[in-house]
Amino acid sequence: MNTGTKRRRHGGAVAEQANEEAHRETDRNSQAQEAAATVPLHGGVVAFSAHVLKKPLRPYQAAAAQAIQQSILAVDGLTFTVMMARQMGKNELSAHLEAWLLDHSAQAGGTIVMAAPTFRPQILNSMLRLQELLRHPHFQGRWRREHGYMLALDEARIAFYSAEPQANVVGATASLLLEIDEAQGVDPDKFTRDFRPMAAATNATTVLYGTAWSEDSLLEQQRRRNLELQAQGLAQRHFEFDWEVGARENEAYQKFVMGEIERLGREHPLIRTQYLLQCQQGGGTFFTPGQRLLLRGTHPRRLAPATLADGVRYVAAVDVAGAAEEPADAALRALAPRKDSTVAGLAEVTPRGDGGPPLTRIVEIYWWTGRPLHEQCDRLIHLLRDVWRCAKVVVDASGLGADLAGRLERALGSTAVEPFIFSVQSKSRLAFHLLAHVDNACLQMWAEPDGARSPEADEFWNEVERVKPRLRTGDQLGFYVPEAQGHDDFVMMLALLAWAARDVRPAPARAIVRPKRWYEGEGRY
Repeated sequence: MNTGTKRRRHGGAVAEQANEEAHRETDRNSQAQEAAATVPLHGGVVAFSAHVLKKPLRPYQAAAAQAIQQSILAVDGLTFTVMMARQMGKNELSAHLEAWLLDHSAQAGGTIVMAAPTFRPQILNSMLRLQELLRHPHFQGRWRREHGYMLALDEARIAFYSAEPQANVVGATASLLLEIDEAQGVDPDKFTRDFRPMAAATNATTVLYGTAWSEDSLLEQQRRRNLELQAQGLAQRHFEFDWEVGARENEAYQKFVMGEIERLGREHPLIRTQYLLQCQQGGGTFFTPGQRLLLRGTHPRRLAPATLADGVRYVAAVDVAGAAEEPADAALRALAPRKDSTVAGLAEVTPRGDGGPPLTRIVEIYWWTGRPLHEQCDRLIHLLRDVWRCAKVVVDASGLGADLAGRLERALGSTAVEPFIFSVQSKSRLAFHLLAHVDNACLQMWAEPDGARSPEADEFWNEVERVKPRLRTGDQLGFYVPEAQGHDDFVMMLALLAWAARDVRPAPARAIVRPKRWYEGEGRY
């Protein structure tokens, strides 16, 4: 047999082997689909997750899934609230429900609608999570993407929408199921006006997922309504599982959350809302009475820097106001009590021996109203650089503050000055950081001598007592003082001061300490 004949026979054998392997792969896929088809439909989403997707739901997920499934199949049109602590699988539950319902309705058709406060990243993450499930062999060749915001399985489909206030979603129909993810961040009026009617034509079931946030949030309003209905003896509509439920199922999760509680404190807003599932309260105030007590220090006010112990450094924060062609400071505040002011706070930062966050004591506040920006800048450069010799200065660099921040940076150096530009996201980080600093008893205002009342301390405590939280979409936290009650200049300065102290390192020792000689002369020890 010649070499060419051998090669042809070898090539034919290889091709035949490849064809056989392809047939075996097709058989395996067919067997998987046949096996999945044998799962009784009455087993529903829990059986589907376990036997088809091979990803069984946890017991608490299964409890919610079965109640939702029953409402869908019976066309009861119930509205459910599902609250789970972060990373406990609410989005996994949602994706499993969607995959099961698409499969169940594949021939009859229909549409699921999923919405969330933002398209990126929340809706995109939901789409990717469902796509991962649809890549299972059971769905092979049956699903597709449509129009960039839909996934279809045979005749059934799911549409993903943003619930941002400006999003145009009118006209869509949720004939199978309406889901709202992170419902605590969706405007209640937007939901009632644009999304709730989508379920009307078929009396479709609605599910609101999320964690706790404000008392007037969409999720909290529906939660209270569901609990009232349950108290009347109606079927369970609210499912709530805090972090301890997840900890019993997952030891690694338990260790993580316990570490976060230790790091931030049990009263930190993120711990209370995201893991304990407790709404932000406090009588409508940003600082609770307990936090206001923690802010009260026992140290005196300092009109000039003192000789400090090793390791202590000064930091400053500047909340900037514009200039006015009017009398300055106290006279202008008396004429126009709502006039915005520049507030510059100085604090001593003292490292703690236990390695915890440093203690930040406010020792002086400069309060200027109506002064020209160039005059403010000249005075600040002198005070912060030449008098207090600040290791760190955080400056409001939004709007008119940008120029002042730039001049301070040139005068004090870029390592000492940090411009802070305000946005919803950056102010939220600032607010959470401030509350954590206060909860850890790391931030304190000076104590006024008996019988003395300085204008700066009076305004500080007035604003601390009046400031209110502002809860925004996407679990963003802000703060403000109602316009009729004044300004938040001092609270803003306080937040920037806590931010300035976060990375301050102990000052180097100011003297060299020579070690004791351990020998004297030759041969003498």
